[in-house]
Amino acid sequence: MTNEREPMGWASFSAVLFDLDGVITPTAEVHRRAWAELFAPFDFTEEDYLRSVDGKPRYEGVEGFLATRGVTLPYGSPDDGPDANTVIGYGNRKNVMFKAILERDGVTAYPGTVALMDVLDELGVKKAVVSSSRNANAVLQAAELHHRFPLIVDGRTAEEKGLAGKPAPDGFLHGAELLGVDPSQAVVVEDAEVGVAAGVAGNFGLVLGVDRGGNRAALTEAGAHVVVDDLDEVLEAV
Repeated sequence: MTNEREPMGWASFSAVLFDLDGVITPTAEVHRRAWAELFAPFDFTEEDYLRSVDGKPRYEGVEGFLATRGVTLPYGSPDDGPDANTVIGYGNRKNVMFKAILERDGVTAYPGTVALMDVLDELGVKKAVVSSSRNANAVLQAAELHHRFPLIVDGRTAEEKGLAGKPAPDGFLHGAELLGVDPSQAVVVEDAEVGVAAGVAGNFGLVLGVDRGGNRAALTEAGAHVVVDDLDEVLEAV
């Protein structure tokens, strides 16, 4: 654990806002596989995943990655099918691949995250999920955790409310507002650079990075106050 602050008990915070993929469930790996399959003709790499698509809304990820290859496509329209040669078409194709992998293999939540959720429930600390994914509800239901989060701010919410995607703090700020807590009294838990940057930009009281894929340095550079390998490291204090 990397920590430059004095340890703080979880009861000193009013709420914890969790990212989903890579923080609550190992669906980041499912996303990696779907993105890699989608962009196989472009020699998609792990660095491409971390730098261009990780934590970003799907269509922004498509556009961002293709830009690194000098490829520009029409943005398309919402009714574009997964075979359309547009940004939206590519994004919808990736979603089909993701759902197929999720349905086939299922998903189990990280035990350390569930243990932390238990601690927060015992202390009466509010919880929410803030994710760029439009599949957040489906993933939480597959992991049998949907009932444990009274508030889910996902990609669909962002579209409906006009919230900018990460690294903008809009989603986290919206979640804090709906929970009725000041950002300075809330914790953001993220495994992506853009998510950490969003928490920092929103002036949240603590931004906790989770290093699931060897990106500890990048999370720290993005502004994470604390970086851990798993949330079972901070069950008592952070």
